[in-house]
Amino acid sequence: MANQSVMAKEGTQKSPATLGDVLYAKSKAPVPEQDWAMLVQSIAVGDQLALHALYEMAHRIVFTLIMRITANRETAEELTIDVFHDVWRRASRYDTANGTVLGWIMNQARSRAIDRLRFESRKKRSHGGDVQPLAEVAADPRDVLELREQGESLRAALAALTPDERQAIETTFFAGLTHAEAAARLNQPLGTIKTRIRSGLHKLRHTLTAEAGKP
Repeated sequence: MANQSVMAKEGTQKSPATLGDVLYAKSKAPVPEQDWAMLVQSIAVGDQLALHALYEMAHRIVFTLIMRITANRETAEELTIDVFHDVWRRASRYDTANGTVLGWIMNQARSRAIDRLRFESRKKRSHGGDVQPLAEVAADPRDVLELREQGESLRAALAALTPDERQAIETTFFAGLTHAEAAARLNQPLGTIKTRIRSGLHKLRHTLTAEAGKP
């Protein structure tokens, strides 16, 4: 498929270290959801230029999520390309009623990354090697990643969190740690960290939904 060489260039570019680098990057003008959807519709009828445009808009955040889950740059580069191959093949199945385009893409990225971890785990087991337990994937990052195009609103929403909630979310998502690692770093019970993350993400969604509804 065309554009593979363009996608492969990601391996030579400096990538964000954490999700926080992406979320707090210099804000660009928000892209209306309608524009994202129109690109997917064009891809569905074979428009490779639309695929390239979508790749340029979303590949960095896809790479960052996969890197976060797999902790392997080579794997993240490979799977990022695979995700956009999936977008090319599945564009006709996208339904706006099921969520945003970015959310749809990130779902595929997350599934690809977790499937790869499971495959590697099975391969090690079949060869009798030492099998490390699958790293716990941090609380579903789609809730935060889908807000990328609303950077200013996200920063304002974060101010509404309690210090403990914000600390838990920033340590887990932005510092690239699992729940268990965050709990150890903050010297808090694992259950407490999970509760703070859930409540914090709930507040973020509520605040941003309210902001989106304003004229």
